[in-house]
Amino acid sequence: MAEQLTADQIVGDALVEQAMKDTGIDAFDNDTWREGFDVFVNDFNAGIARGQYTEGGIARATSDTLHYLRGRLKISDYLRQNPELLTRPVDRPVFVMGVPRTGTTLLSNLLAADPARRSPLTWEIDDPVPPVASKDLLTTDPRAQARLAQEKAMLEANPAMGKYYRGSAVYPNECVFYMAHDFKTLMIDSKGKLPEYKEFIFSCDMTSAYEYHKKFLQVLQQNAGGVWNVKKPSHALWLETIFKVYPDARVLWAHRDPFAATGSLCSVISLSHMAHMGKPDTAWLKENYTWQAAEHANRIMDFRDKHGEDKVIDVHYADMTADPIGTMKQVYRQLGDEWTAEAEAGIQQWVDDNPQDKFGKHEYKLAQYGIEKAELDPLFERYLSRYDVAREG
Repeated sequence: MAEQLTADQIVGDALVEQAMKDTGIDAFDNDTWREGFDVFVNDFNAGIARGQYTEGGIARATSDTLHYLRGRLKISDYLRQNPELLTRPVDRPVFVMGVPRTGTTLLSNLLAADPARRSPLTWEIDDPVPPVASKDLLTTDPRAQARLAQEKAMLEANPAMGKYYRGSAVYPNECVFYMAHDFKTLMIDSKGKLPEYKEFIFSCDMTSAYEYHKKFLQVLQQNAGGVWNVKKPSHALWLETIFKVYPDARVLWAHRDPFAATGSLCSVISLSHMAHMGKPDTAWLKENYTWQAAEHANRIMDFRDKHGEDKVIDVHYADMTADPIGTMKQVYRQLGDEWTAEAEAGIQQWVDDNPQDKFGKHEYKLAQYGIEKAELDPLFERYLSRYDVAREG
């Protein structure tokens, strides 16, 4: 049960029992989630034993873990009641990915501004069933409105939060939040120093996570379909699996100065460290996240070397910020999708409503994490020699 997660350990079976009690659902669709769940629980418990986590951090991990389990149970139950949804295709989905903090959120939001497209929104990722009765209700559903009110209160209480992530209850959000239902996501790795989970996530077979990803979209599209746009930087790590589960997928790679992106990544992960551990582990940030950033780029390049350049479409952050409309027209041409007046109007409206640094500028420096630029040169030499990426300082 939830109260059994104490300063001594996380009791995994008790959390599963509590999730079933909370939802009134006693069966998952399958047990693929258990592998990553067990690795995480064991590694988190090792961190508790080292005194790594605060009481609040343990409580946060409890809440998150229960949320993932409850989400899996709800999707599993809904599909048992509506099995025909599993026969409905997810046609030609667009995956936005790249090195973290390179403009994937901006690109995802620009795509979502086209009314002909479909993105999983923050509120429906958190509360997916029942799915909306029609696409027109995606922003007016009571669940969406409740989340918007909560978000407004949070930003009023802490306006600086807007610097770190340009999000909203009715904006698209990352696949990490529902792939966490299979306990295979880098978001879990950010909860502290979790070396065993990090090794697991970078080496495991991600097929079950992407099969669940598809199930999740099949539920959301029951009454509100469209061409799906999905986003998370770490899709970059598993392109082979993406194309196995989604053979007609289209992939967009967001490019930005990797030195700036790495500093921003460390800054964002440090917030999760603060929430779980009370302070960032700067040595772990330097060791783990500089390597992770480079690994994202390397795995995409490895995939292209094997399958050809045209399996991935390049989109540069500098172009998106300088000329969002012109850049998106080019993206549509490369995707083979129709550019419409409605798409242009929607995208322009989003740009007008969301100027850069709307909530203030996100300030960060590599030196905060003990990182020298010279240390990043060898990590990104292959990437920077291959792509003409605008440098930021």
